[in-house]
Amino acid sequence: MEMASSNSCCFFLGLLLLLASASASAAAAAAPSLSSSAAANNNTFQPRKEIINVLCFMVLQSPDGDTIDCVPSQLQPAFDHPRLKGHKPLKPPPRPRGHNFTETADERFQLWMSSGESCPEGTIPIRRTKEEDILRASSVRRFGRKPVAARVRRDSGGSGHEHAVGYVVGDQYYGAKASLNVWAPRVTSPSEFSLSQIWVIAGSFGNDLNTIEAGWQVSPQLYGDNSPRFFTYWTDPNHGNWWLEFGSGILVGYWPSVLFSHLASHASMVQFGGEIVNTRPSGLHTSTQMGSGHFAHEGFGRASYFRNLEIVDWDNSLIPLTNLRVLADHFNCYDIQGGVNSVWGNYFYYGGPGRNVRCP
Repeated sequence: MEMASSNSCCFFLGLLLLLASASASAAAAAAPSLSSSAAANNNTFQPRKEIINVLCFMVLQSPDGDTIDCVPSQLQPAFDHPRLKGHKPLKPPPRPRGHNFTETADERFQLWMSSGESCPEGTIPIRRTKEEDILRASSVRRFGRKPVAARVRRDSGGSGHEHAVGYVVGDQYYGAKASLNVWAPRVTSPSEFSLSQIWVIAGSFGNDLNTIEAGWQVSPQLYGDNSPRFFTYWTDPNHGNWWLEFGSGILVGYWPSVLFSHLASHASMVQFGGEIVNTRPSGLHTSTQMGSGHFAHEGFGRASYFRNLEIVDWDNSLIPLTNLRVLADHFNCYDIQGGVNSVWGNYFYYGGPGRNVRCP
């Protein structure tokens, strides 16, 4: 999914990540993957056409130059994963108690839907991967993946990844929900990115960490432009499947439990917030922005926010957070301020401009 490129607030939308039991199960496994034949590890190559594209039912053109393939759900690339061979798309699960759709979003906010066209029922939209997209990556194997050094907060020292997040820890979490506003932060180097997302986390902060992440990012290396795009990310190291709901009740897809070790039963930590990569160009801190590029104290209309933060408990009920903690890795570069009120519930403002007089 993609948004128009602008450094002003585009809109706000809700995200819900939900763990549903296998017996209650739900739409198609949504994350595309490269086939095993694409596992070359050199820097110069000529990708074969079957690596880049899949059989599609209908083709749509986006005003920004993207090509959208409408792929039958049972033929989506996610099912190329070795653990998903023979897997069939599941039926949607019951929503958590307390979940409602009081706020709606225009489902045609994506540029490729601006003409009024959409993919037929039984198919899913997939942005066509172009040869130049893969060539921007260091190798076919690395295409679409986070840098190896990437870690969630509390394990980010020295990796170049900086965060400003609100988080809860110390319980068993079966889902998370929040509303956030979407901006187009400036990314000053092709090898950097800026994102806003929800993390659900389980395992240890080492080689045994499971995470699912969903939100918006600007990543010139991955997409070849500076537009904010909807993305998902998960770790690959059986109780249920993790589902992603977007906006006014749109089920994007799910991650089958067979993909995980710890997250197969529940999450032990949930995070909301922003992340950037700082490559320290010219030896100085990057000017890549987080959120809107404004600090938290600038408040509504200028700073980015997450609001109405909720988690899903063991009884499949959405409940407000009660012990939200906020933390920024480098407060002079990107900061965060939390609060609670009767309309926004638990919320926080976050972000910043990166390099400035207090962040050299």
